[in-house]
Amino acid sequence: MQVRSVRSAPVQRIVYAALAAGLAVSGSVAGHEYHPEGWAPFDAWAYLLTCLVALPLAWCRSAPVVALAVSCAAYTGYLALDHQPSLNWWAPMIALVSVAATRAPRVSLASAALTGAVILYNGVCGRLPAILVLAQGLLIPAIALAFGHAMRLITQRNLELRRLSAQLANEQAAHARTAVLGERVRIARELHDVVAHHLSAISVQAGLAAYVFHSDGATARSALSAVADSSREALDELRRLLSMLRVDDVGDEQGDGAPRHAPPGLSRVGELAERLGAANVSVTVRTRGTVRKLALGPDLCAYRVVQEALTNVVKHAAPTSAYVHITYGADQVTVVVRDDGRAPGDSHGPAISAPESGYGLIGMRERANLCGGSLSAGPRRDGGYEVRLTLPTGAATPVPDAPDGSEA
Repeated sequence: MQVRSVRSAPVQRIVYAALAAGLAVSGSVAGHEYHPEGWAPFDAWAYLLTCLVALPLAWCRSAPVVALAVSCAAYTGYLALDHQPSLNWWAPMIALVSVAATRAPRVSLASAALTGAVILYNGVCGRLPAILVLAQGLLIPAIALAFGHAMRLITQRNLELRRLSAQLANEQAAHARTAVLGERVRIARELHDVVAHHLSAISVQAGLAAYVFHSDGATARSALSAVADSSREALDELRRLLSMLRVDDVGDEQGDGAPRHAPPGLSRVGELAERLGAANVSVTVRTRGTVRKLALGPDLCAYRVVQEALTNVVKHAAPTSAYVHITYGADQVTVVVRDDGRAPGDSHGPAISAPESGYGLIGMRERANLCGGSLSAGPRRDGGYEVRLTLPTGAATPVPDAPDGSEA
């Protein structure tokens, strides 16, 4: 198995070329200037073989085994001509380190055996003691293999680090896409709730205004005023939701630290009741227990569930009566929305639509699950329909001077 370095190829080529040129020049200069007695003169063959020993290092990156073989062959020829042996023996060692760093262990061991044989021949030609010749032939290739193996491990770890970094970047990008998709789904759900509620109220009130336009001007004007109010509130909520998509609105807050477009919560259920009153739907809101400020997510969830349930009352049961009971317990809040069924003489079914008739209850259940709560819905025995939402309050804080048992 070959291991490629993470360092850029042009830089490696320059390094190896500079090293080869440096060894060739230094060996030639040393051979020319330093010539001990007992060795053949440093002639043209010596210059040529010195260059052949060193210059193959320039190809150590692309073909380290070939570079080692050529260097060892040239060094063997240099020694066979009885030239001074101490000048050129570094080049085969460097080539062996390169082989051990980039090639499989079996190739490295074979290359080490070749280099060891050349070193043994170098010791014999240098007339060294047998024990020193043997030590050089064994230790020097072993040290070169150790250095090469260490470089190989570093390269493998760098490659693995690059792979893990790329994998982490891909996972982060996938998580970001998932988060964006989830946010789009949440905004789409918010838009559905806002548009469905306000358009349902506008439709009923506009129909009432058209019906009594000539016979009851005051009622028609009241209905048209309710249409205008619902339209303005719908536009305000749509602006708030769409502002979430603006990059420059992120973290934009008022001077008091409150969000510029605060989402609605249970504190605004009374406003829903007032608007639906103009559509001939009497909504009674009752609160029990100590009113507390819920976290943003559960508070918005409870409001949207009430809004969806009352919207279904308007669409499927008006004119009728609806009741919203909000109970604050020790560690949870329970919201119950029920109606008394369709108007007398209309027996087309319950007011609030069942899951199979639309996505209203599916969306409400999904909201409750996301907030760690539960939601149940179904027809009542004595007529009408009921939606019951239970949410954990978590670290909710009491609202000062909140009236218990208040009614709207």
